[in-house]
Amino acid sequence: MIKEIIVVEGRDDVTAVKNALDAEVIATGGFGYDRKFIENLKKISEKRGIIILTDPDYAGEKIRKDLTKHIKNCKHAFIKQGKALKKGNIGVENATKEDIQEAILKARPEILEKREEFSKRDLIELGLAGGENSSRRREQVGEILGIGYCNAKQFLNRLNNFGITREELIKAVERIEKNEG
Repeated sequence: MIKEIIVVEGRDDVTAVKNALDAEVIATGGFGYDRKFIENLKKISEKRGIIILTDPDYAGEKIRKDLTKHIKNCKHAFIKQGKALKKGNIGVENATKEDIQEAILKARPEILEKREEFSKRDLIELGLAGGENSSRRREQVGEILGIGYCNAKQFLNRLNNFGITREELIKAVERIEKNEG
């Protein structure tokens, strides 16, 4: 598993990278990201590091430069335009598995052992899955931990793969419960 979180532009890019590598991948949603997204990436960068893999076009380079301006010590992966082109469309999602793997390996990622610190049962016991307010609680805890909002399965994945400790998770849950009460 790659230690760094790979930052791409869109959902199709996420799918392509996950099909090519064992890695956590986050999409910017094009230019649709906000200050909160940048703050979350900064926290993630401090814990795991990030590798930016944007489309080899003007918009992709603009996103890369903007993220680099806000987040220090980013690693960069590049796919040549000719290898990301399909029917006139340029994008990471058009690259082959091999080209994606090669681009990421050239960024010199660290390799980690897969971590299984948390289970679905932990999420249920902490009210982060399977309950009436689970979605809202995940959103609040995700914001505190800097891992963003997602469904329960992806949240569990992020807890295990973003280096979150049990103590950090419990403190975050206690914090939202204190605010609720």
